Amino acid sequence: MPTQANKTTVFSARMDSSIKKGLDEFCAAVGMNTNTALNMFARYVVKEQRLPFEVSADEMAPMTKAQKLSHLFGVLSDDQCSEITKALKDTEKIDINEW
Repeated sequence: MPTQANKTTVFSARMDSSIKKGLDEFCAAVGMNTNTALNMFARYVVKEQRLPFEVSADEMAPMTKAQKLSHLFGVLSDDQCSEITKALKDTEKIDINEW
């Protein structure tokens, strides 16, 4: 008889296709599949009771966090991220060392 810990469930989520592609490519590059990565994320959140990254509502958070995630998952090229970073640095007070 299976125990509660052995039961699994199907989880479905919608995401931008380019993010999914980047996630699949990242997972393959580190030797795992997307299912394993998402399970690792979920286990971390449940165990630690927090997300593995900072979430904030400050003015720059949407752009810098989106840019970080885009770069992490390969949605933007390094050149595109550099151009965005330079443009932001020129127009806003940003501590680039925090990146």
